[in-house]
Amino acid sequence: MVSKRFIDFKNLGFMQGRLVNSLYDKIQCFPQKNWIKELELAKKNNFSIMEWTINSINLKKNPLFNGNIKKIIFYKKKFKIKIPSITCDYFMEKAFFKFKKKERKKIINTIFKLIRNSEKLKVKYFVIPLVDNSSIKSPQQEKMVIQLVKKILIKFKKIKILFETDYYPSKVLNFIKKFKSNRVGINYDSGNSANLGYNYKEELKYFKYVKNFHIKDRRYKGKTVRLGQGNTNLREILRYMKKIKYKNNFILQTARSKKKQHEKELNINRNYIFNLNI
Repeated sequence: MVSKRFIDFKNLGFMQGRLVNSLYDKIQCFPQKNWIKELELAKKNNFSIMEWTINSINLKKNPLFNGNIKKIIFYKKKFKIKIPSITCDYFMEKAFFKFKKKERKKIINTIFKLIRNSEKLKVKYFVIPLVDNSSIKSPQQEKMVIQLVKKILIKFKKIKILFETDYYPSKVLNFIKKFKSNRVGINYDSGNSANLGYNYKEELKYFKYVKNFHIKDRRYKGKTVRLGQGNTNLREILRYMKKIKYKNNFILQTARSKKKQHEKELNINRNYIFNLNI
């Protein structure tokens, strides 16, 4: 399937858990019983890219945590699926800067282990969410995050750290520049920006730091919805990404099917992107 489109089968992937039933019916959770089946379904539906996800709720069942990396490698090769990025929702659910010293150390050691195993899997981008429960609310919390990531950059040489943040657009650029490293960038989430009411035109100033793009549609202060049904101005945002010659991946982090018709729903969203006049 060869295409000259800006977004095509080669650079449009999906977030793990979007093709199979979700644990506890969460919108995003590692599908511990179905993760191998999902890789098979990905191949069946002509996806070649998937972003792995890590949660605290079933962390020990996740092969990225329990060290069963060879099993992941075997199945991703079998079904010809690339895993270039990982979203660490564990970081969001266990915001280390909210815990006391003993528990904080335990959380940080877990993050180090996850990054170490990500390098073994040859993952390029490790996405750290600074939203919802891990939203930064003070200069002290920001300082703690910066200090931790700088330690990660020293300890691990192959991985790149991307932040997904709810910072106001004018603050994002200043935050990224504090790291003074080309191994730190931004994971842009189009739906979250719409949910927060941010004007994408104000976000353009930091788009050169975007290394991974979560395609999502949300209503203002509302839930994730099918692409085209929310307040995300995807066409204009993607046109700008094309203008600046963005060459990295797009990940469908779209709404799940309420009727558990997950393959159908993901393909509806993918086709929406393919049919946009970008």
